Formats: sequence, structure tokens, C-alpha cells
Amino acid sequence: MYKYLAKFFPDLGSRGLVVGYDTRAQETCGCSSERLARLTAAVMLCKDVPVYLFSTYVPTPFVPYAVKKLGAAAGIMVTASHNPKEDNGYKVYWNNGAQISSPHDKEILRCIEESVEPWPDSWNEKLPDSSALRSDPLQEICHLYMEELSSLCFHRELNSKTSLKFVHSSFHGVGHRYVQQAFKVFGFPQPIPVPEQKDPDPNFSTVSCPNPEEGESVLELSLQLAEKEGARVVVATDPDADRLAVAEQYDKCKWKVFTGNELAALLGWWMLYNWKETHPEVTEFKKVYMLATTVSSKILQTIARTEGFHFEETLPGFKWIGNKICDLTKMGHEVIFSFEESIGFLCGSMVPDKDGVSAAVVVAEMAAYLENKNLTLNQQLKNIYETYGYHISKTSYVICNDPPTVKRIFSRLRNFGGENLYPILCGGYNIVQVRDATTGYDNNQPDQKSVLPVTKSSQMVTFTLQNGIVATLRTSGTEPKIKYYTEFCAPPGESDISSLEEELKRVTAALVEEFLEPDKNNLIPRSV
Repeated sequence: MYKYLAKFFPDLGSRGLVVGYDTRAQETCGCSSERLARLTAAVMLCKDVPVYLFSTYVPTPFVPYAVKKLGAAAGIMVTASHNPKEDNGYKVYWNNGAQISSPHDKEILRCIEESVEPWPDSWNEKLPDSSALRSDPLQEICHLYMEELSSLCFHRELNSKTSLKFVHSSFHGVGHRYVQQAFKVFGFPQPIPVPEQKDPDPNFSTVSCPNPEEGESVLELSLQLAEKEGARVVVATDPDADRLAVAEQYDKCKWKVFTGNELAALLGWWMLYNWKETHPEVTEFKKVYMLATTVSSKILQTIARTEGFHFEETLPGFKWIGNKICDLTKMGHEVIFSFEESIGFLCGSMVPDKDGVSAAVVVAEMAAYLENKNLTLNQQLKNIYETYGYHISKTSYVICNDPPTVKRIFSRLRNFGGENLYPILCGGYNIVQVRDATTGYDNNQPDQKSVLPVTKSSQMVTFTLQNGIVATLRTSGTEPKIKYYTEFCAPPGESDISSLEEELKRVTAALVEEFLEPDKNNLIPRSV
């Protein structure tokens, strides 16, 4: 990392590096996130590079935010996010605050492979305590972040008067203190924390897995506390606080846990509504953008076509969204909302990465506003679908621990009906478009080349069916999973939701059976 940065940034010695970490700790090997962060800092400090090393754990979004605010050359966040407790890793951010993409990722890896023998001083994890080149950005960044966060608050007076109560779970991670501060910035009473999950616990002792995306089964303590306290809305941040899950109570003891796509419909509507309210003189949306990854719901695209603002999609992963935000901002455009279906949201563009802290309090304000209109979040979601058309999606995965099997599955798809012939049917419907992001193929383009970047290191194929269902199969970048995504985009006025859901369920099942062949390939279905 140092070698590549030194080569790329002649002024690295003045710009420095930002380093943050979460609360993970592998007791058996002593590789806690804090220790890895300190060793990362030591590598830079022993080469006289200034390091902004946070003195305590922080949400992942604080690192890219600090890179931008401090003018650093890059940033590193030591985290494995919502992965199992045995895992750890790190995210690398470039000087624009977005996660690194090609060619930086490949060049950094090459430099690592050329430097397998650590320098003696790089093992000195106490060096950050004595080096004059180390500084702690915690207080400054937290202050600036909360100050800028207030720009997303549109109804502070209403927030302070709401009768709604909120429960927050930080999933044993970093989110508690920062979500509490965010609610204060917006004028809310502090959300009620789940006591068993409020403080850091690297063993994630109260949940089967530390991923709030898994839904009601891992939100059990949050929902129980909400029922006890009379709180109608639950917000849950994942262990590094860059993702957000939301649940809302209905019919007294029942809960609606929103999918990432459903939350995006609500947040997209909310951000657009407030943008129009604060820009009454603007009649066109020439510079307004919303972004989503290609495996996410097309609801923002549908809203954009109706309302007149711009929508663009990217490859999966927020690094693509973050870099697209930077590009659009340079051109004078304003990105007001971005998301990925795996409960990753960014309201505004203050951080070029997903941000569960800001999203949590924005959801709270939206809920308070709707409460004042005698509406729930779920009722407003139905209003959105009735206006723009129902967008019903299914997302799940199968586990495959054998990379050759994964390769064989996708090779079969590309040669399904013979050499270089993709499937022509799925669930009895004709496939009218095939887009292969791994090879760069798209039969819907004049030159049959995809407009999305080619990603040869991962597998992703998208099929558009004759009935309008869009289905994608892709491999996870961090886990041994093959994920599948399907969505039925119905036109406004199509209100027979049950039939739409049944049809989507049937086609999704056919997609898995026909294209993945789970029994033949010993694939393990999602257990939740």
C-alpha cells in the first residue's frame, strides 16, 4: 500500500493517510481490528507519512468522510462489516473518498505481492503513541459530520414534537453513540437502544449472524423491546454502521421488515419530495440524479422517467456508486439519493459510500412526517407503488464452497444451447435480453457490447424475460454465495399484487432450478 501511494502521490508526506477500525477481535490470534489499524499506521509512520488514526472505533462512513475533509491521499477502514465473527478485512478509499476501483486495486495488490517481507519497524504497533506524525481526527470529523448531517434535516420542529418512539440496535458494533448523536442533530429524543446489543461485542453473542439484512429472525430483541416500549419503528445498523434495516409495527403485534428495495422506494420518494420543496423555483431536474446498482430495484428508474430527473445504474458494490457520484459532482450535477438492494443507502452525497447512520435518522424524520399525515411507512410505500407501478422483487442466495462448481455453473449458462448460446427460456417465458457483465456481452446493444464495465474477476449474468421480469445471477465479492435477484415491474394501475407475487415466485424458482441446478451441484439454500 505504501509503495503504491508513494509512487502515485508525490505529496504523500504532506497529505497522509486516514485509518479507522471497528470493534472486531480475534482472541486466538490477537488480530483485533484496533491492532491491525495500529500496524497499518506503523507502516506509514515508519516511512514518515502522516497518519490520521482514530482513537476509537468509528462507523465505516467516517473514514471516507475524513479522507475528503482532511485532503488525505487515501483511507483504510479495518472491518469485515456484517461477516461472521471469525472474519476480518479492510476497505481502501482513494483521495476522492470513494472505494478504490481498477486500476488502483490491481496495482496495490501487485505491490503487496512484491513486498511480502515486512519492514522491522512496521511491527511496532506502539509507534502511533509516540510519533509526532500521528494525529487523532475523531473530534473534528465527528463534529463536521454531524454539522453537515443537519443539511438532510427538513422538519426539525416536527421531529421534536412527534409522538413516535424509535428503537435502535447497533448489532454489537460501532453504531450506538453515533446514531444517538444523529437523532439529537435532527431534534429527536434519543432512540431507545437494545441493551443487549448496545455495546461492542466481537462475538455477536445475541444473534445467529451479525447481518440485519437477514430480517425478523435476527431482529428479535429489537422487536421485543419495541413492543414493550410502545415504539412503532425499529432501525438497526450493522456492526460497522454502513447498512440499515428498518421494521415497522402494524396490527399491534405484527411487524413489517422492509427489504432494501422497499426502503429505497421510500427514501427515493422522500429525498425527491424534499428537494422539490426546497427548490420551488426549479421546474426541471437537469442536474438531479439518483443512482442504484444494476441488481437493485428499478423503482428509481421508473420514478425518474415519470418525474423528469436522471437515473443511472452501476455494477454491484458501492464503490461503483461512490465513484459515479464523484464523477457527476465534478460535472456540476447533484446526486440526491443512491442505494444498493443489500440495505445500503446514501441520502445526499456527503459521503461517497453507503451510510447507515445518516440513513437511520432520515428514515426517522420521514416516519415522523408521515405520522403527522396519519400515514405509516408501509402505507406510503403502497402509495408510491400505486403511483408509479408495483415493483415486486425477490432476493436470496445459495452457498457454494467449491469455486470450480461456481465456474462450471456460469460456463454452462454461456453455452446453454451450444457454444456461446445463452438460455432462450426461463419458467416457460422467452428471454428477450441477456447481459453478461463478466464477458461484456449484451444482445440488446447494436454492437452487442454491454455499457456497464466488464468485471472478469466476478460472475454476473442478467436475463430480461418476455413478461418483463428481470433476473440476475451473480457471485458475492466477500462470501461463498451465488446470489439471485428477480423483479416484476408492473405498470401503474396493476393492483392484483397476489398474482404478481405468485408469478414472480414461480419464475424465481424456475431460475434457480433450471440455471443453478442446486441438487446436482450440492448448493446450500439460504437458511433464513
